[in-house]
Amino acid sequence: MNISYKWLKEYVDFDLSPKEVADVLTSVGLEVDAVEEVQSIKGGLEGLVIAKVLTCEPHPNSDHMHVTTVDLGNGEPVQIVCGAPNVAAGQKVVVATLGTKLYDGDECITIKKAKLRGVESIGMICAEDEIGIGTDHSGIIVLPEDAVVGTPAKDYYHVESDYVIEIDITPNRADACSHYGVARDLYAWLVQNGYKTSLHKPSVDAFKIDNHDLPISLEVLNTDACPRYSGVTVKGVTVKESPDWLKAKLETIGLRPINNIVDITNYILYAYGQPMHCFDVEKIKGGKIVVRTVDNGTKFITLDGIERTLSDKDLMICNAEEPMCIGGVFGGLDSGTTETTKDVFLESAYFHPTWIRKTARRHGLSTDSSFRFERGVDPNGNIYALKAAALLVKELAGGTISMEITDSYPKPINDFIVDFNFKRAKSLIGKEISNETIKSIVKSLEMKILEENDEDMKLLVPAYRVDVQRECDVVEDILRIYGYNNVELPASMKMCLSIEGEEDKSQRLQNIVSERLIGCGFNEILNNSLTGAVYYENLKTFSPEHLVKVMNPLSADLNVMRETLLFGGMESVVRNANHKNPDLKFFEFGNCYSFDKSKHNPAETLSSYTEEYHLGLWLTGKRVSNSWAHPDETMSVYELKAYIMNIFTMLGVNFGNVVFEESTNDIYATGLAIKQRNGNLLAEFGIVSKDIQKKFDVDNDVFYGDINWTHTLYAIKNAKVEFKELQKFPAVKRDLALLINKDVQFADIERVAYQADHKLLKEIELFDVYEGKNLLPGKKSYAVSFWLQDENATLNDKVIDKVMQKIVDNLKKQLEATLR
Repeated sequence: MNISYKWLKEYVDFDLSPKEVADVLTSVGLEVDAVEEVQSIKGGLEGLVIAKVLTCEPHPNSDHMHVTTVDLGNGEPVQIVCGAPNVAAGQKVVVATLGTKLYDGDECITIKKAKLRGVESIGMICAEDEIGIGTDHSGIIVLPEDAVVGTPAKDYYHVESDYVIEIDITPNRADACSHYGVARDLYAWLVQNGYKTSLHKPSVDAFKIDNHDLPISLEVLNTDACPRYSGVTVKGVTVKESPDWLKAKLETIGLRPINNIVDITNYILYAYGQPMHCFDVEKIKGGKIVVRTVDNGTKFITLDGIERTLSDKDLMICNAEEPMCIGGVFGGLDSGTTETTKDVFLESAYFHPTWIRKTARRHGLSTDSSFRFERGVDPNGNIYALKAAALLVKELAGGTISMEITDSYPKPINDFIVDFNFKRAKSLIGKEISNETIKSIVKSLEMKILEENDEDMKLLVPAYRVDVQRECDVVEDILRIYGYNNVELPASMKMCLSIEGEEDKSQRLQNIVSERLIGCGFNEILNNSLTGAVYYENLKTFSPEHLVKVMNPLSADLNVMRETLLFGGMESVVRNANHKNPDLKFFEFGNCYSFDKSKHNPAETLSSYTEEYHLGLWLTGKRVSNSWAHPDETMSVYELKAYIMNIFTMLGVNFGNVVFEESTNDIYATGLAIKQRNGNLLAEFGIVSKDIQKKFDVDNDVFYGDINWTHTLYAIKNAKVEFKELQKFPAVKRDLALLINKDVQFADIERVAYQADHKLLKEIELFDVYEGKNLLPGKKSYAVSFWLQDENATLNDKVIDKVMQKIVDNLKKQLEATLR
């Protein structure tokens, strides 16, 4: 939000420089992004001086130019060639000296010594449009005789500079969305730091009802969405251009003046933070304002000429027959003021923030009004704003106030009562601050002390401070005015050492895994926990009914909490691929969330919700590309499996206690699940389904692995990863050629084999797959290696044969496998 330095001084007295004001505002929580000088005339007329034409002779080589000598008031006269038809000796003129910069829109011209038709010219005698004080180019500026030679043009024309202070308003500081709101914070700081100052708001005591010639009745049918609505009419106005002072104020903060009526409502908005709307009374059919909702599907054309489809959750400002305005968000095409408007109805309201926020998001609209309404304006300040606007309309557009103010406010919004304890506040602040200082600060912030003693006080916090409703909020307000930098660090620090907890162990292991993955060429990504529900449509494993929905989403793209890390990673894959970076290895640690209605327990609010920590891995593109020493090689799901198995090995997962199964997760075209024997899912990996790849418009296969970090940490709770010497006793390998059914997976063979023996059987490896002729229909052949090893003795044939026979028997019995 832009704040004018000079406008700010209208409400609070200070002599700080713009830079000092910016530093103060940042220190009190209104972070200043930039401070920029703004001049009423671009360039500030720097380098331009008042001069006198001493001589004027025709140019020897031109029939329209003249050669003049000009007194600049600083010594020897200079020679200037001038092409204006009205130049003459004895005139007082404006001259641009050497080095002066003149602006024509965005173009800048620097005055240099030049030769015009062979005659030297040192400077330039200027016309109005050339220096920005007017639009006339018929001739040079001729000043009155009393103009003093040598006077800088910026002094002669009283060019004034202002400074725009750009503030980044945080969502909780709705009260600071205006010049007066910023002035309140600045005033509190000035008081606390011993400056002589005062805070003043222009009086509206001059407001009075001139007649009752133009009454407009009011009916508010939805008081939840519109707790307060006020209005008044002004009859006989003249819609025209605003005066220079009003246009200058708006232009300084980046607004385009439109006409005096609209400019007044914008002025009130930026002066006091109260959004307003002005209706042409002629468009208010039936002489009645009705605040209500409309039927779903109602069509409405807004001020930008776009036809929008309304919802029954959109609050509308209507006349007796039809909608005129989307309340608090955007006006209608045919309800506002025009050059032919004679009578106006000024609206000043307080709309419920949630209603406005949802409507603005629903229609993709963000206006200055909705920005403030959805954060919470002052519910008790709209009458002041209405009176101030009406007085300005009378002053700038004429007319008479022609009805009593109508004010629908059935349930007044009271100020907040907060109990405050001095001792508790000081412990939060971390410094001993006197009670008197605390009371001085809260008073300067317009909080009232209802009761007080040496230990406590009861405060009345203004309703416009929607962010200050608890004791800790008041403490934060006190501290930002007192100054965070004034709370010194203690000379000593006390701490309590404790044993390593589960969170510490998790962080340590995450760092180890991250370093290993980065060493393998991965890049870590970090995506938003909020995502779009559209990604989960038609999924079964991550079904939409299990999504944790956001109550007030910022947009449809961020309306649920993620159930899986997959889609955030897919967005990163697409973004990189679109920037010509298709060969990717990503990993991400993050929480995933789910909702299960069947687990609801009224006694436990969060019983239906689950939050688990996951590690996601993404591979896509080529493993090797454009190498002179190696042919291009595409990444595969087997490479992803290797990374996951290496992570499990590094963490100490007991592979004798895990089984591999075909994944039923429909995010995969084909995939495997790694589970403990008790059923806990440790990881899943596979090829992302074609439907999901098509949804993200990804051409290459994407291989995605998900490790349930929460389950994995539990699985290795008692595991110890130790380094051992190389085994003294040799390992033995036995190969089997197995004829199995086509639906049998290698994971099934691993599972059955480890069931037969998990002490001597150390590793199982698939080294050949055959499907084709000479095999029975529905069969395939796997060639599998089995590695056996005893850590305490050399294996003999008797022991080896016994183990292998048990493995073969189990494979025959459970998988109907036969030896080829």
